[in-house]
Order: sequence, then structure tokens, then C-alpha cells
Amino acid sequence: MPAAPIGRRTFLLGAGAATLAACSGGPPESDRMPDVVRTAHGPVRGQRRATGIAFLGIPFARPPIGDLRFAAPAPPEPWTDTLDCTRYGPTAQRKQLSTVTTIPEPSIPGDAVLNLNVFTPDPASEAKLPVLVWIHGGGFVAGSPASPWYDGAAFNRDGVVLVSVGYRLGIEGFLHLADAPDNRAVLDWIAALRWVRDNIAGFGGDPDKVTVAGQSAGGGAVWALLAAPSARDLFRAGICVSGAVTQPNDRATAAATAESFTRITGLPATAAALRELPGDRLQQLQDTLSPPGPGSANPSILQLAPCADGTVIPEPTPALLASGATADVPLLIGFTRHEFNMAAAAQHISEAEAPAALAAMGVDTASLDSYRAAYPGLGASELLGQIMSDMIIRGPSYRVAEDHARRGRPTWLYEFAWTSTAPDYRGMAAHCLDLPFAFDLLHAPGVTAAEGEAPPQSLADAMHAAWVSFVRDGDPGRGWPRYTLDTRETMIWAEQPRVTADPFAAQRAAWLR
Repeated sequence: MPAAPIGRRTFLLGAGAATLAACSGGPPESDRMPDVVRTAHGPVRGQRRATGIAFLGIPFARPPIGDLRFAAPAPPEPWTDTLDCTRYGPTAQRKQLSTVTTIPEPSIPGDAVLNLNVFTPDPASEAKLPVLVWIHGGGFVAGSPASPWYDGAAFNRDGVVLVSVGYRLGIEGFLHLADAPDNRAVLDWIAALRWVRDNIAGFGGDPDKVTVAGQSAGGGAVWALLAAPSARDLFRAGICVSGAVTQPNDRATAAATAESFTRITGLPATAAALRELPGDRLQQLQDTLSPPGPGSANPSILQLAPCADGTVIPEPTPALLASGATADVPLLIGFTRHEFNMAAAAQHISEAEAPAALAAMGVDTASLDSYRAAYPGLGASELLGQIMSDMIIRGPSYRVAEDHARRGRPTWLYEFAWTSTAPDYRGMAAHCLDLPFAFDLLHAPGVTAAEGEAPPQSLADAMHAAWVSFVRDGDPGRGWPRYTLDTRETMIWAEQPRVTADPFAAQRAAWLR
């Protein structure tokens, strides 16, 4: 098991030192901590909290409106008066991915969606603290950096600066347009990382100790940034959580999505045709592009997603795995045991219906035989759900880990196996359920509904400590060995975490096809 949270002990010692200073006549640490920081574009004021200061909604680029709506991000206009950054800024999300989402994802209206949040233990720190840059998920069409599940309190407590990033979504961020740059959202991520490089020292962070991390689409963002040459010097490590790593898509997929958009909506896929449309109208048009699902020929491909444009991202995922043209950095990567099993279970697929449903997903006879061997005893619905999870997240992430390790790059693989006791998630280690443990936020809003009444704090302690160690040192700690092709040692995050050698031997035939 990973070591106890060293960062937490450091924080307690720091609190004791502050108390000692107060008793000897010096001001408490919280009183000496500045709540105004001068960035390269102007001063910002944050909100003091028990674990430090939160600076919310700092613009890292101009609002993407007018001529900038489908353009590359432009630097913010400088300001002179102190900008109040005590509330979250506008979000690109206009509506949630579904009526009910596992992660609370508030939508905040406004145009200035290219903003970020900085949670710091102390802007005046001389320690040059490590930095975790978090990119939210949501299928590249939804999600919010203002979620309470992404609060940086526990990371601040343990000596890490956390930055969460907003970016353009859906059509505005990813649709291939004939008269606009591709991968606009990827350019947003890179602009945010450049802002961190240029400004994070003023918040107590070290620009040379940046780890980029994300979950689901955010995990796909990490993979895309590993593939982007212009991002290569902006971070030193990556954490890919249940990542959408079948993206970047190839050029043909991006072009086909644009053609489909025009065929369905009757509008040209151009910035000139879409630039003046109200946001709600653009959302309606976006909703006509049905996302892939159980009936899709390829449920792993998200249509509005990073693509290989030959410039920002030179190659799609299959070529990246063949060429190894990704950043040579430490990578922590993994998935939950039952990512999307719930979706298939709800359909109650019968044994008679299973072959047609699996064929629609592109599962041929040989693959089906491999999956049946890997998961003996599962009924039709259960097997369909596991295959969906494996095809969309688990298998692709495993291939990335195998490739990264094969090239001698530091790699750590995990499976989150703890199962929820909440009614809607009972018995599942489902997509998203690992995040409150990694962020050590088991008391955040919405956690009980997803995890149940008593999720184990000991598991949160262990997972969070491993993340803190990885962000700080580029290694999750002595209790979690590197993933190599000779032993394939993998961390299994359960109530009693354990390292297991080659736990996916049975799945490998299906996953590496």
C-alpha cells in the first residue's frame, strides 16, 4: 500500500508553526498570506479558506465571441484594477450531458468561458510547490470546471497547487470548420498551460513541476496533449483517469462529422455560417449529432473530439501507438472496473438479442470468444456492459499503458475496484466514482448519492497520497511499483488496496486485438 499522506503531516506541522508564531507575538500565517496576486495581465483577488486561497474565474484568454468565437485563443486584455476572483467564472457548458449526472456539474452563464481556477496553500510560498492542472470530462461536449468534486482543498492541505481549466466544448471547441483552426479546445488547453507556466510562481507554484490530469474526456485531453508537440515543454507528467484515449480521431472522422452536421442541419460547417448564431441555437444544432452508443458501429469514437490535424496533433491514436510520437514523461493511467456496465444492464438484453447488439458494436466472433473467456459466467446484459466498458475505456487505456511501458517510459497502471453501496450504483465500480477518493472529497455535494453512506476514508487517504506523491515526485510511492511488460504489476484500488501482477492476462487477447 502507498505510504501515509506525508503532505498531510506537513500541513499539520505548518499549522503548528503558525500557532507558535501567534503565541510569540508574530501574526498568524493566515493573516500574513496575501489574497491579491499580480498576474501577467493584472492583479486578482482570491478567497481565503482553511487550506489556503482560491482564485476563481481568472481569464487566461479573451472571451471567444465575435471574430474570436472559432479562432485560436487570444491573450486576455490587460487590466489595472484588482479583479475579484472569489466566484467561479462562466462555463462553456450550457446544459449537462444528461438530466442527472454522477458528478455535480454547474452551468454558469456568460461569455468569458476561457477561465481557470487556482487553489493554492500560500501564494507567498518560497517552497516552489508542485502543480496539478485538472481538465474536466463530459464527452468533450459538456462538463464544468466549477464542480465541487474538483475543489483543491485536500491538495492544498498536502502542499500541491491545483488549477482547474475551462475550455470550449462541442461545436465551438471541436467541429472541423473549413475556415477555422481545428482542435480549438486543444489550443485552449495549451493556452491555459502557458498561462500556468508564466503565472503560477506568483501563486506559490513551480512552473517546472506541472502535472496535467483529467478524467474521461479530460483523460483524453491528457493523451492529446502528450501527442501535441507545442505542449511538450509545458508539463512534466500526466494522469489519465478513465480516459477517452481512442481519440485523437483521424482526419476522415473529423471531416465526416462536419459533413454529417451539414447534411442534418442544412448549414455549412464554416465559422462564417455559425459565428453569429445564439449559444442556445448552437446547442440545439449540436444535439442533432447523436453521440455513439450501444447501437453504434463504433461506440468508442466521440464525433466532437480532438483530431489529428497534422499540426497541433500530427497523428491519430493508432498511429501514435505505432510511432511512439508522444511525450516521454511519467504517466499514471487506469480505469474503473465497471465503467459503463450500468448502461447496458438497464437495457436488459436477452441471450437471443445479444449477438445482434454485439455485432452492432463491431464485436466479431473471435473477439466475442475472447471476451467470453475473459468473463466466464456473465449473462448477456452483464457481458454486453463489460464489453462496452472494455471497448470504450479499459482496453484502449491498457494499450496506452502497454505502449508507454514498452518504450521504457515510467508507467503506473491501476484499476479502481471498490463498489458503491448507493442504490443507483450498487455493486458497481462505475465511471466517475474514483474521483472523490483521488481528490479526498468524500464529503463533497453529491458524493453520498453516488458512493453510498460510508465510503471508506482509508481508501481516499491511500489514493490521494499516491496522487500527491506522483505530482510532487513523478512517482506514486514505494507501495506502487512501475508497470513493466515483464511483471505488469498493477494497483487495485479496493477497500484494502493491493498490487497484483498481470491482473488482465485473461483480457489481453481481446484488448490488444
